[in-house]
Amino acid sequence: MSHMQNLYLLVPLAPLLGAIAAGLFGNILGRKWSHRITIALVAVSFAASVAIFKDVMAGHQFNGTVYKWMTSGDASFEVGFLIDRLTVMMMLVVTFVSLMVHIYTIGYMEEDPGYQRFFSYISLFTFSMLMLVMANNFMQLFFGWEAVGLVSYLLIGFWFKRETAIYANLKAFLVNRVGDFGFLLGIALILMVFGTLDYAAVFANAGRYVNDFAPIPGVSWNLITAICILLFIGAMGKSAQFPLHVWLPDSMEGPTPISALIHAATMVTAGIFMVARMSPLFELSETALSFVMIIGAITALFMGFLGIIQNDIKRVVAYSTLSQLGYMTVALGASAYSVAVFHLMTHAFFKALLFLAAGSVIMAMHHDQDIRNMGGLRKYMPITWITSLIGSLALIGTPFFSGFYSKDSIIEAVEYSHLPVSGIAYAAVLAGVFVTAFYSFRMYFLVFHGEERFGKDHHDHQGDHDDEEVASDHHHGLAPGQKPHESPWVVTVPLILLAVPSVLIGLVAIEPMLFGNYFLDAIYVGENHRVLDEMHEEFHGAIAMALHSFISLPFMFALAGVVSAWYFYMKKPSIPAAIKQRFTGVYTLLDNKYYFDIFNDWFFAGGARGTSRFLWKFGDVHLIDGVMVNGTAKLVGRFSGVLRKAQTGYVYHYAFAMITGVFVLLTVRTWFE
Repeated sequence: MSHMQNLYLLVPLAPLLGAIAAGLFGNILGRKWSHRITIALVAVSFAASVAIFKDVMAGHQFNGTVYKWMTSGDASFEVGFLIDRLTVMMMLVVTFVSLMVHIYTIGYMEEDPGYQRFFSYISLFTFSMLMLVMANNFMQLFFGWEAVGLVSYLLIGFWFKRETAIYANLKAFLVNRVGDFGFLLGIALILMVFGTLDYAAVFANAGRYVNDFAPIPGVSWNLITAICILLFIGAMGKSAQFPLHVWLPDSMEGPTPISALIHAATMVTAGIFMVARMSPLFELSETALSFVMIIGAITALFMGFLGIIQNDIKRVVAYSTLSQLGYMTVALGASAYSVAVFHLMTHAFFKALLFLAAGSVIMAMHHDQDIRNMGGLRKYMPITWITSLIGSLALIGTPFFSGFYSKDSIIEAVEYSHLPVSGIAYAAVLAGVFVTAFYSFRMYFLVFHGEERFGKDHHDHQGDHDDEEVASDHHHGLAPGQKPHESPWVVTVPLILLAVPSVLIGLVAIEPMLFGNYFLDAIYVGENHRVLDEMHEEFHGAIAMALHSFISLPFMFALAGVVSAWYFYMKKPSIPAAIKQRFTGVYTLLDNKYYFDIFNDWFFAGGARGTSRFLWKFGDVHLIDGVMVNGTAKLVGRFSGVLRKAQTGYVYHYAFAMITGVFVLLTVRTWFE
């Protein structure tokens, strides 16, 4: 093996080694050495990713098999790496955010008895995600896909003695199984038609099947459309798209570092990465692209609405993640794959920053997560305050911040798209700008500005339905007279290191990633979907784009959202209460999350329980026990009861029976002759 191939192996295997060390030998190593080893190995993985990035930028790529696992007929199942510019960008984002989360965890989980177990899980999660993004075939992609699902189950239910955490991790696991079933069917269809699971071979031959029908009995679907939609159903589960979004808000039951790791740069973006990687397939089906775009538009807008009424600091950020994933999905539908991946990258930094800042606030508030119990934290927590402000400005798309470049590019790409549903999607993403700005700064103002509401009794909230969900972490809150204080350096340093790319990465990366040749042949766009070419004509540099945006619709919408939030929550807090009173029906609808959870509990969970009950009562009790087991016993008993009466003990009775039998046999024989 070459020097570079050893480096490729080092990237995923270093975190795996850390996971094994902390997981199996954590008690021997102790808390300090567990975090030292896992952090050092994730740092090694990040350093190796940087070296590979430099090598790839110098023009070297790799696509090859590392290990042949199994051969079945003509199909070969392998572990292989595809190292190109799309892969290394994901490797850098995953390893950097993971490193920040590892360091932050020292402070956040300091008093937790499951300290070593937690470090083992987050390292294992990093390994799984790296295997997913580095895959060069569908089998390894599926391995990484399922592995991140499994580890997220362990992480969301990390505090396994709490019923809410167990419910949340089961919900995440089961909803992801629904998406993964579609994903697996898509991969099976690829293996059935193409006879291989290798990306390069499938992409090279896909054009030959454009007009073929899928070999699915009873339907006449286009083959490529069927494959793309089935694969995208997998992405809907992982990337929490409507209607498979229901697991993500509940996953806030996991510790805050997990929220940053799962919901910023890694697991939820796996679906976005996968669709971008599958661009040669998706470009062959406008139906699939339209489906992707409309699902993204619904998620971007309607999940944003839910963020407006949340009072748990982590849930506000969680709903903003849902909404931003919707934006990325809309960009994928518009064939602006590089814009979606660009937003994936910028979002990873500022969303990880917002989650970790929320965790810092939760620590200062002694694990009270209700933003109505905060206020005025700015003077007590200056580093958390400024980094939260930077994250919020990036999230709402403020000119010159990283989120602006990627978010505005998505809105522009949808505007230039020629798909039939692009008009609806454009209206949704534009309205989403106002909604995002409103709920982001509602949270910001309620947490860091205004009157200090902590250290008091808060009986007035107890009747609210959503308070049952507040306080995902250990709920204590500050005692009367107690003041919050800034978090330790292991918490604030990751915040500062994430704030830097949250400001600068968009400015630096927009030109090469969108309009340069950064992605080269990693992403393929068809001739009739080249929205980026039209955008390039309007692009005159990153600075000019930001300056020009001050008179654009998205900026006006964002500004209106911030001003509205300030006026409603800082100047006239009576207005939101009056609106809630006036529009009780709308508030109830949003508070119940459009009744999706209730419907799922009634229809799917209730239906499964009802079916099980029927199968038990009818199938088990009546059919198996009643008919098959007890019924056969009764039948034998009755039959033997009848036969017993024929056993009289008289010889002439038996002789008569024998003569009758001989007579019957002779008669039958005569008939058949």
